[in-house]
Amino acid sequence: YVPLFKVLTDDGFLGVCSEAKGLINLKHSASLCPKVEPFLPGHYEVLDLKPSGKVASVELVKFHSYKDEPLHVTCDTVETLPSGFDLETVKSNIRILFENAVRKRLMAHRRIGCLLSGGLDSSLVAAVLLKLMKDININYPLQTFAIGMENSPDLLAARKVAAHIGSEHHEVIFNSEEGIQAIEEVIFSLETYDITTIRASIGMYLVSKYIRKKTDSVVIFSGEGSDELTQGYIYFHKAPSPEEAAEESERLLKELYLFDVLRADRTTAAHGLELRVPFLDHRFTSYYLSLPAELRIPKNGIEKYLLRQSFEDSNLLPKEILWRPKEAFSDGIASVKKSWFSILQDYIDQQVDDLLLEKAAEKYPFNPPKTKESYYYRQIFEKHYSGHSNWLPHYWMPRWVKATDPSARTLKHYKSATQE
Repeated sequence: YVPLFKVLTDDGFLGVCSEAKGLINLKHSASLCPKVEPFLPGHYEVLDLKPSGKVASVELVKFHSYKDEPLHVTCDTVETLPSGFDLETVKSNIRILFENAVRKRLMAHRRIGCLLSGGLDSSLVAAVLLKLMKDININYPLQTFAIGMENSPDLLAARKVAAHIGSEHHEVIFNSEEGIQAIEEVIFSLETYDITTIRASIGMYLVSKYIRKKTDSVVIFSGEGSDELTQGYIYFHKAPSPEEAAEESERLLKELYLFDVLRADRTTAAHGLELRVPFLDHRFTSYYLSLPAELRIPKNGIEKYLLRQSFEDSNLLPKEILWRPKEAFSDGIASVKKSWFSILQDYIDQQVDDLLLEKAAEKYPFNPPKTKESYYYRQIFEKHYSGHSNWLPHYWMPRWVKATDPSARTLKHYKSATQE
């Protein structure tokens, strides 16, 4: 799922890098600006290295899909799971595989920490992680990290989780000026101009900066991948059918390297941290996707119902956290009264002239900006990565709803959930 880029010129010059910024300024005799392209996840490429040292592509082969059970399952520490789709069996298998996913990622020579927003996903990761660290006698406390503006929903929820599980909890409080000042650094690190990715990345970038400067935690666990896998986005409530919801879940997983994994990977790597994401464990992912579509959809107005239900009797988390409604990271770090996206838009409204936005489609014909916020991010992206707008095939937006903004707080279901 992690992004990868390559350059392969017609005359056999090859360059590969995990970040495009390592390739865009390569000097090559045949081309001053070689074409930098994303390399598709789950693929490998057969290359012919000629005696002259030049390289030619032979074929690109897809070798793995997130739906496939990994070949290394035979070497797994978990024995063969019970088969069948009765609810108790499924819930037990989910717990076993998720705990196994966390356990596999405990190998580390550096101190382990965990991002903790107080939402379901990061809270489950933190709770299981701390339990397993105790089981194998890791002799230092688990450091958990939350970020937000003063009294933001995420800070308050994360505080409850940390108290419940007994972690050494750190809170990073930032203000709007600090967030706005980080925008250009964040876009440079991300290599994207996607609106919601940038909004959410600012908080993650700042908390990663804090971890690097103020603590000795380096191996950082996080909850990415769960929303895509377990249908956590609020718009899944509007899915026309379980089958269409399942298809959307698979599409989101396929595009993770463009959005949430891009955010998580780049914002942590920018500060020398090593990210680990148990929800994207191949065995856990393939099992969850093998379940009947009707089991995976939101129920009783609650998204990720099956995942929550699976841990209901575990006492890992307080009930109000286990059943806390979905809150997008870029929204939860600000107050309920004024969202982070509103703060950004108020600032950017003064930075982008109306006339510039009117002519945006002429200047940027591919993925033309429709708002001042989008235009502002695009300008910064083009400053650093001019001519590479095709790295982002489309903006992230919710489906099945009339949405003009990617924020969950603009959706009716969010409003009704927070008012109840």
